[in-house]
Order: sequence, then structure tokens, then C-alpha cells
Amino acid sequence: MSELYHVSASPHQRAAVRTTHIMQMVVVALLPAAIFGIWHFGYRAALHILITIAACVITEYLYEYFMHKTITVSDFSAVVTGLLLAMNLPVAAPLWIGALGGVFAILVVKQLFGGIGQNFMNPALGARCFLLISFAGHMTNFTYDTYSTATPLATLKETGVLPDVSSMITGNIPGTIGETCTIALLIGAAFLILMGVISIRIPLMYFLSFVIFMGLFGKGGIGQGFEIHFLAAHLAGGGLMLGAWFMATDYVTSPITKHGQLLYGILLGVLTGIFRCFGNSAEGVSYAIIIGNLLVPLIEKITIPKPFGKGGERQ
Repeated sequence: MSELYHVSASPHQRAAVRTTHIMQMVVVALLPAAIFGIWHFGYRAALHILITIAACVITEYLYEYFMHKTITVSDFSAVVTGLLLAMNLPVAAPLWIGALGGVFAILVVKQLFGGIGQNFMNPALGARCFLLISFAGHMTNFTYDTYSTATPLATLKETGVLPDVSSMITGNIPGTIGETCTIALLIGAAFLILMGVISIRIPLMYFLSFVIFMGLFGKGGIGQGFEIHFLAAHLAGGGLMLGAWFMATDYVTSPITKHGQLLYGILLGVLTGIFRCFGNSAEGVSYAIIIGNLLVPLIEKITIPKPFGKGGERQ
């Protein structure tokens, strides 16, 4: 009798689109930024991407094989995790960094908590934070070939000198493999929105709350941050675009209620602003999304709509 039922983690939603198709569309959406990263940084970026994806896929296959679980590598979720993690790596990092991060993402963050649909945080971001804590020197080294300076956000935080925003938008700056070109990331985001894969609610509230926070508290506070050049640099710099469009919108680790998604986006924007304004690092997107992931159960608890007949309105 038990074979007649497939028991899985909530939420349970009926849809014609399968997980594999969604993951494949995410891969397609990430390709413009990934291809630009390879063109921008060279063959080493391609090696990072291939090694990290391979580590994720192999780890998932071996774990499920030896644990006698259904093999799910064909659903492309491990490929998405590997690609996202690789795009969050500096090209100068050792090649084993991506492999280690891939194993951590799949084994510790995903599979030990039950596999796809049951991980409590985004696997790629969980692995990136693990690598940042464990190998800070490698993960913050952006010196490679023609690039010998810090990222634009780091320079802005240290010196107060505004960077060239046009270079940040076109990707002609140092940074991680997949975060430098805003145009490529926006192309991928537009594809996901048009295909109905993601909603604009979380990214929109993320950007809006972040801009307001940076305007109030950036550049010393008292509203001195409401300067277009300053705000544009923070929007285009770092991992904000990559995180907001491709990781904050992760189905498993983001709220499913509409009001919850709005509150979640506001939370991410405020946290990112706090980290960038008052933290030691010029970044903060990864930690903001991880903290947001941990608070999703609470957000959904306070935003879940009341059923009709018990105080709720007719839909």
C-alpha cells in the first residue's frame, strides 16, 4: 500500500512544469554571465565551473547510490548548485576550492537534510560562506593577470572614491567569475521572469529596501547616500545582482506566500545594507540571504493567510 504514495516535504503544489525543466531553464539563464566570466577571466574560469559542477554531480550520485536512495542527478539541481557556486568564486582561487565547496554544498547542506526540497539554506551560498570562513585569503583574492586591485566596492569602502559605474555594468572589473557583468545577469533574470520561473516580488523589494537603507545610512548617514552614482555602484557591484535574481528566489529556501516574499525581500535588503555600511567587508549578500533562509519558517508563520470561514477573505 505504501508504494501507492510518494511522500515528500512540503510545500505540495501541482504544476505541469517539472523540477528538471525548471533547473534547465535556470542553467540557461546563468549561461550569459558564465560565458562572459570565461571570456573575461580566461580558461581558468572554465576550469572552476567544470570542476565545481562535476564535484556536485558526483557527490550527489555517490551519496544516493551508497545510501540506496533514488538517483536524482538527472534533475539538474546539482548542476545548478555547482554552477552558482563556481560563479561565486574568484578566478585566482585554487581549483580544489570549488571541488571542496561542491562536496560541502551537496553532502552537508543538501543531502544530510533529506535532499532536494528539504535543505534549510541555499546549498551554493552555504558552501560559499563555508569557504569564506575557512579560506578567507583565497576567497578574497581578486588579483589575476591584468587585475591587481581590489573590487570596486572594496575600494569605495576604503577610500570613499566612487568607481566607474559603466565598467561595473559591462563587467570590466575584478570580482568573482559570475558577478561582474550586470548586463549578462539582467539578461538571465529577464529570461526567468518571462518563462514564469521566478517572481519579481523578492528581487524588487530587495533592491528597493537596499536602496532606501543605503540612502539613509551610506556615506556617513544623514541621507548622504541618496546620490545616483553612489547607489548605482552598490547595485551593480558585488554579488547583489547574482544573489537577488538567482539565489534569493530559490523555491526551497524562500517563502511561498506573497506577503512573505515581500517581507523576505525587505529583510534581505536591510541586512545587505547593514553588512555593507557597518561591517568590515564591502560585501554582505551571501550572509544576508543565508540569514534570510533561516528566518523563512518564521516569516511564513506570520504571513500565512487565514482560511475562508476562519477570518480569511474569499479568494
